[in-house]
Amino acid sequence: MPMSPAAIPPEEPAYEFYLYVTGATPNSTRALRNIKEICELYLPGQYILKIIDIYREPQMAQQEQIVASPTLIRHRPLPQRRLVGDLSNRATVLAVLGIDHQLPPTSIS
Repeated sequence: MPMSPAAIPPEEPAYEFYLYVTGATPNSTRALRNIKEICELYLPGQYILKIIDIYREPQMAQQEQIVASPTLIRHRPLPQRRLVGDLSNRATVLAVLGIDHQLPPTSIS
């Protein structure tokens, strides 16, 4: 008996990021905006981005040994990579995270 499409588990995205922020501070807000923009431009549909506010979830920050905020952790693909700051230097972010800096071709309708 064939499985219905709803019963097939979704494929895990290739990239998984955790962004640790401290509330809505200017640096945290910039980091969130920058990583979302990078992910949508270079990894559309291929990533999971989890935002963790260390004020609300201090145990998560302690578990990951976060010492500065904002901190971005790439959990997948391995090896794990970390970046601290507002992620405004796109070339550095792409290089450290191992993301191909070439934009995918745009489709013309």
